[in-house]
Amino acid sequence: MGEQRIVRRMPSWSALVGAVLFYCLSFTPSLLPRPWLLQAAAGAITAFFGYGLGAFFGLVARRCGLLPSPTVRRAGWWLLAGVGGGAVVAITAWSVRWQGDARRAVGLDPRIGWWQWTLVLPVALLLGALLVLAARAVRLGTRTLRRILAPAVPGWAAAAGAAALAAVLVVGFVQGFLLRGLLGLAERGAALTDRSTGPGIVRPELPTLSGSPDSYESWDSLGAKGRDFVGQAPTAARISGFTGRPAKDPVRAYVGLRSDEGIGLTDPERVLQERARRAVAELDRAGGFQRKVLVVTGTTGSGWVNERIAQPPEYLYDGDSAEVAFQYSYLPSWISFLTEGKASEAGRALYDAVHAHWSQLPADSRPRLLVAGESLGSYAVEQAFPGGVDQLTAETGGALLVGPTPDNPLRKTITDGRAPGSPVWRPVHQAGRTVRFAQQTSDFAIPDAPWPQPRVVYLQNGSDPVVWWQPALIWSRPAWLNGQRAHDVPPTMRWYPVVTFWQVTCDLAASEAVPEGHGHRYGLMPVEAWSRIVPPDGWTPQDTERLVAYLREQP
Repeated sequence: MGEQRIVRRMPSWSALVGAVLFYCLSFTPSLLPRPWLLQAAAGAITAFFGYGLGAFFGLVARRCGLLPSPTVRRAGWWLLAGVGGGAVVAITAWSVRWQGDARRAVGLDPRIGWWQWTLVLPVALLLGALLVLAARAVRLGTRTLRRILAPAVPGWAAAAGAAALAAVLVVGFVQGFLLRGLLGLAERGAALTDRSTGPGIVRPELPTLSGSPDSYESWDSLGAKGRDFVGQAPTAARISGFTGRPAKDPVRAYVGLRSDEGIGLTDPERVLQERARRAVAELDRAGGFQRKVLVVTGTTGSGWVNERIAQPPEYLYDGDSAEVAFQYSYLPSWISFLTEGKASEAGRALYDAVHAHWSQLPADSRPRLLVAGESLGSYAVEQAFPGGVDQLTAETGGALLVGPTPDNPLRKTITDGRAPGSPVWRPVHQAGRTVRFAQQTSDFAIPDAPWPQPRVVYLQNGSDPVVWWQPALIWSRPAWLNGQRAHDVPPTMRWYPVVTFWQVTCDLAASEAVPEGHGHRYGLMPVEAWSRIVPPDGWTPQDTERLVAYLREQP
């Protein structure tokens, strides 16, 4: 068929069969319930891949001479129209029940508005058509290039050259123009947001906090997330209000990206080292090395520290605590992780600088050194311990790692070496002597074995796509769908090549739109974890319950 008909010709039978099949599979249960618009996008993208696979197999069949008779082809089209069309409508309607089951599994109302779900099919058809049109436009361009090159070079060379040039142009457009432009826009927007200050956040006056009049770090240099971190620190009076005992104002030291302005360094490694040096100096100025516990915290991409991870040690130890963190990007974690790779270097630089100063202090008077991080922050923390769990437990007094990424090196080693029979979502490592995984409070008692200090806790929800997303989902069934499943993973979820990868990718967008204890929301489970990692003398489970209730009531 001529080049002029590439874009407007009818799709092949095999391509539409692939699109229908993959569209239907995109509705099968996944980790989390989805809004209707997200499901429409998932259906369109998945159907597009099915369309491409179907078109490829159809091409192979034609090249091999496997063409059915006109009568069979007509019957096939009627069958596709009847069965395929009916399946598309039926699966779209039936998926409301699957979505209800997924919503019920995470504690949401299982009822879904039908009027919204009726929009899924037309929106998916529109998006899918646009994707096919874009792909055909690329194909038309490739054929046009081949026709232009044909008079000058052999046919095979013209085809290869046209394909290579088209690939370079497409990749160059996506990466050099589209992706780079979007990333640049995202970074500029994030940098502007970084200059803002959250509602109710004011500059602290306490010398124990960065950004105060006594601080080496200016209030403006902390950035939005740094100002949130120091601005939400509990006061001694607030801590005493809970404990009923005298308390200290906790130390919180933070260094933002804007602290780099004017230092004259261009080498990224030296910049990180300088920022870490400033963090240690700020921590030392505020008296952080004279406290009972000191937490080195890995931040997410934008420099955020979850207050529900930061506050529990401060209440556990009557404010006799210190926490230190620094920012390494303006971008949110998912962009920072994919494009910058700074988390690993940042985590190592901060920990190494703090540990070097801490190790020079008298052993009987230095604080108990702890590490913590959530999501990309947990990845940053793990990168500071290339020696694995042995180094982590030898150099620190405990660790809390929340919602780890699939690339966390220590978690991967622990999970791969788990005890036979223990599930991947709650692996048992070395009989639970050091490391334990939990989603619910009862998980801390698994296995029923001694748990001496120091302790390492991973909080990971069974339905958290941040924990389970990885490219291998395209071609291999994940271990978390084998055998016993986490309690909030739908029993009806199945693995399908390519499809499940896109389903879990879409789940990432909905990972925060669920109740606490599911998805990427860990609620107040860090309180339970910290009370087991570093329980102060006399601390009881009832104290933990009181603290959970108290923090839940705080704004």
